[in-house]
Amino acid sequence: MSIDAYRIFCDVVFYQSFSRGAEANNVTQSAATQTIHRLEKEFGVPLIDRGKRPLAATREGTICYEGFREILDSYDNVVTRLQSLHKQVGGLIRVAAIYSVGLHDMSCFMREFMKMYPKANVRLELLHPHRVYQAVLNSEVDFGVVSYPTASPEINVIPLRSEEMVVVVPVDHRLAGEKTVTLAQLQNVEYVAFDRDLMIRRETDRYMRQRGVEVNIVMEFDNIETIKQAIEAGLGVSILPAPTVASAVVSGKMVSIPLVDPKLTRPIGIIHKQKKVFTVTTSKFIEMLSGASLKGAS
Repeated sequence: MSIDAYRIFCDVVFYQSFSRGAEANNVTQSAATQTIHRLEKEFGVPLIDRGKRPLAATREGTICYEGFREILDSYDNVVTRLQSLHKQVGGLIRVAAIYSVGLHDMSCFMREFMKMYPKANVRLELLHPHRVYQAVLNSEVDFGVVSYPTASPEINVIPLRSEEMVVVVPVDHRLAGEKTVTLAQLQNVEYVAFDRDLMIRRETDRYMRQRGVEVNIVMEFDNIETIKQAIEAGLGVSILPAPTVASAVVSGKMVSIPLVDPKLTRPIGIIHKQKKVFTVTTSKFIEMLSGASLKGAS
């Protein structure tokens, strides 16, 4: 079997979909399905449980997935070293990002980068924060972009920027006309929060707890877009990163107010495996993200 076959199989497992795995490799769904069938015939066991929705690897498939990922990692490292000799800027970059960063930032960077380097292709996957870390550790992506990035013996962090957190309220809320808001003004307010297992929730909870402020949590969600919908519907207020609500504020759907005494920020950073060898193309893209972040911070 070829490297291409291993990559198709790994992408079908990663995306839990024959169609998305095929799309990631620029082949038809039929071709991806046939590739998996040939692998299953070679090993004599089913590798994909087609009865589950979404699709999932069988126990044997999981073993193959882990082994193939190691092979692909080694192969890609060889390609990286060869490309670096000739400073070639081209090929595929795989990036995973949390929804709030991916939806509001990455698409414009991707378009600009691929315009500068027509032979490059950036593929973005939007994932829950813990899945971004998994994708990085499993070498399913070249790097991830997350908030509150955490380094470890296996993960390295490249800081990008800090985003100001603002109080976001419905347009007819009593605080909507304020120039600034202190945390004390949110005492007992109806509040739309993030899910408890998210770092942004833990950080805002700690921020409030340290200042003795309690809010009335009426709803909890795992993403910013749903929280914004709840605010727009007048169900409560929240504390969110300013860039993620900028367009909704401009369109008059909600109001954002600077939070003072003291300010609160959300750090954004790149995570990648320790000792990861980047292609010239990936390094150029990271340079673009870092350079844009430094300009935005100045």
